[in-house]
Amino acid sequence: MFTLNPDSPTPLVSQIVDGFRRLIADQSLKPGAKLPSIRGFAASHQVSVFTVVEAYDRLVAQGWLVSRANAGFFVKRRPGEATAGGEALRADLRFDARWYLKQIFENRNLALKPGCGWMPHDWLFEEGVRRSLRQLAADGAELGGYGLPHGHVALRMLIAEGLAEHQIAVTADNVLLTQGSSQGLDLAARRVVKPGDVVLVDDPGYPNLMFMLRFLGARLVGVPRTPAGYDLAALESLMAEHRPRAFFTQPRLQSPTNSVAPLAQLFRVLQLAETHDVGLVENDIYADLDPQSRPSLASLDQLRRVVYVGSYSKTVSPNLRVGYVVASPQVLEELAQLKMVSGLTSSDLTERIVFGALTEGRWRKHLKSLRDRLADAHGRVAHRLADLGFELFHEPKAGMYLWARHPDLPDGAELSRQAVPDNIMLGPGQLFLVEPRPTGWLRFNVAFSDDERLYGFLGRQISQQVQSAAA
Repeated sequence: MFTLNPDSPTPLVSQIVDGFRRLIADQSLKPGAKLPSIRGFAASHQVSVFTVVEAYDRLVAQGWLVSRANAGFFVKRRPGEATAGGEALRADLRFDARWYLKQIFENRNLALKPGCGWMPHDWLFEEGVRRSLRQLAADGAELGGYGLPHGHVALRMLIAEGLAEHQIAVTADNVLLTQGSSQGLDLAARRVVKPGDVVLVDDPGYPNLMFMLRFLGARLVGVPRTPAGYDLAALESLMAEHRPRAFFTQPRLQSPTNSVAPLAQLFRVLQLAETHDVGLVENDIYADLDPQSRPSLASLDQLRRVVYVGSYSKTVSPNLRVGYVVASPQVLEELAQLKMVSGLTSSDLTERIVFGALTEGRWRKHLKSLRDRLADAHGRVAHRLADLGFELFHEPKAGMYLWARHPDLPDGAELSRQAVPDNIMLGPGQLFLVEPRPTGWLRFNVAFSDDERLYGFLGRQISQQVQSAAA
């Protein structure tokens, strides 16, 4: 194929990019040809996986390659070229979300995970789940058959009662149980998005959602997040200019910035959506982590225009994969049909386990303890980052994340690659941007960031950068 020279002044990433470009240009690699896997190329050429990740990312961005979900990377066909089997390749899949899903957040063998998106297992409701499992076993839980299309009735009733406490007036008929919030977002997206539609998303925002929407053919436009919530002037301008089909957003404890949109902003978002006929999908998966009772888009709108998505992955267990969608009866029936077409019913067994955990008497105590632990962790992590000179985007002392950057660490992706030999998984900011570009912003999961080894690594990197700049 081609060889790499680690002693060359040309960075390895650039050598890989140039090597594949030459092979494609001289037809050694023909349109539609599959490239080696990331790990395979890294092993055969004795380079870091992250080096190959960035090289493939650049080749996708430059139009030389296309990524195909669960298949790999292929030489991109130019207009007019025939495709193998007559199938058109999806060329707009962005590699940033694929990296996020496949190369970083599944790499659980790293000892320190300040960049991850889940809770430590001992912060979750493990005892509640175990008690629920024991009770189900004692009751002789049925293991045959399927669940109901809308999900376990008792859990749906419990969700409806909980939402009523937050001024969302619904019944169990408004609730559809899903395999985590990801399936809920996917169902909402497939209901409204057609290829070529403009869809608004938070920027920075949720990489998995962006990947999902692009896979459906949506053209994504980012709505800037600020420490105070939304940039409403930008949102109004974007809605008027692009006439989007929908706005997928996370008003409360938003990932990655952890910002919270106040009541006045939520009213304005609803007004703009009404004026421009834009559907709203509210991702509120961190609601149970919020110590304050706040309004939501769904509570203000009462599901006329809003589809509401929630989950128990952050508070009970991500392994159980129990989430839910709440919508008007007509919309919910359409979502239920899509759910059945794509995967039949969700798991009645896991839904019963979650129901048992929520009703065994210790759930509210667990939530309070979890919120208190997060608040304490926020204070400690914010203090340590500030001592090193990091700028903090927002400090709500709630939720899972801090979004921060350091003036001497301008490239979060490069820092993340350098962290791997130290057994540290970071969350580089470019993964969360609608249009990926080098940025110094990093997402820190405060539940995983209370470790001296992390700050030792960051301190060394800052010192090295300062010394290099002074040399």
